[in-house]
Amino acid sequence: MYKSNEDQFNQLDCLSDEELCRCAESGDRLAEELLVFRYNRLVRSCARPFFLIGGDSEDLTQEGMIGLMNAVREYDAEKEASFRTFAEICIRNRLYSVLRAAARDKHQPLNQSVSLDTPFFDPSSYTSGTSDLAQRSPEDFLIDREHTKSLLSGVRKQLSEFEAKILGYYLDGLSCREIADAVGKSPKSVDNAVQRIRRKMAQQLLSGDFSKS
Repeated sequence: MYKSNEDQFNQLDCLSDEELCRCAESGDRLAEELLVFRYNRLVRSCARPFFLIGGDSEDLTQEGMIGLMNAVREYDAEKEASFRTFAEICIRNRLYSVLRAAARDKHQPLNQSVSLDTPFFDPSSYTSGTSDLAQRSPEDFLIDREHTKSLLSGVRKQLSEFEAKILGYYLDGLSCREIADAVGKSPKSVDNAVQRIRRKMAQQLLSGDFSKS
């Protein structure tokens, strides 16, 4: 039985994404699982900027996976878009939808603190000098892709060479273990670097000093 599944998997792996979607539409669960495997890294790369700003990594990745599954089940090759393009749109739309919902409910765990200690969008967490920041919604910060790119650009200037390398790999969707292998460090060193990047991201966000490049 195991050998049969392995053979089927190898046969499916030779198919294009679009062909796999047709198989999945016909009820082939293995084809569906293979597409999820192929696009797992894309899900992580879409979710990670929001995690760095203040979201919950696991929650965001799970929501991105739901977006990916929606893409697998709703893809229409007749609309002339590649599956990858459609999948990325579905993943991002799912993330944006969840973040909008979190903006309406300040108690959602998705809105973790950028300071890693105090509520991210709780006005009582800030002084009068940052009241404008406190009044902004998560949607203001998280939904605007250009704002996110600008924020990341500004943060890169504050990173060490090692942290900048880690950030590049991290935003590409590599796991901590994959990054550790790439840079020759332990997964713990990589995780520590990610947490330092988050703290610098928090400082950048609270200062309001964003790069315009």
